[in-house]
Amino acid sequence: MLKKNILAAVGDKPEGDRTITVVAMPSDTNPSGDIFGGWILSQMDIAGGVQANRVANGKTATVGVEHVRFMKPVKVGDLVSCYTQVKKIGNTSVSINISAWTTNHYHPGDAVKVTEGLFTYVAIDKNGLPISIRVDN
Repeated sequence: MLKKNILAAVGDKPEGDRTITVVAMPSDTNPSGDIFGGWILSQMDIAGGVQANRVANGKTATVGVEHVRFMKPVKVGDLVSCYTQVKKIGNTSVSINISAWTTNHYHPGDAVKVTEGLFTYVAIDKNGLPISIRVDN
C-alpha cells in the first residue's frame, strides 16, 4: 500500500494516448527469464509508428530513438501498454514521447512505468523519400 501512496504523491500516471496493449509472452524473454528489452523497444516503436502515421496522415519511418530509460523488469504475463505523446511536429518529422507501463493481468492493480523514450519519425512517400507533414487544424 505504501508504494501506491508514493506513486500517487508524485503523480506518476500514464500521460498521452494509450496506443497499444499487448501481453508479454514466454517467447519474449531473455536468458534471465524477464522480457527482453528489445521486445519492449519494438512495442514502443510500433505504438510510436501508429501515432506518427496519424500525425503525418500517411506512412512514416523511424529515424531516431533517444533518451531510452529502462526502470523495471517486465514479467511474462504482464500487460504492456504503450502511451504516446506528440512533442514536436517539424516539416517532415514528428517527435513522440513513448512510455511503456505494465499491469499484471492475473492480479490487476496500479500501472507501473517500466520504460520511456523519445522516438522520431519522418513522413515518407511511396519511394521512401521524406515528404512534408501537412497539419490540418
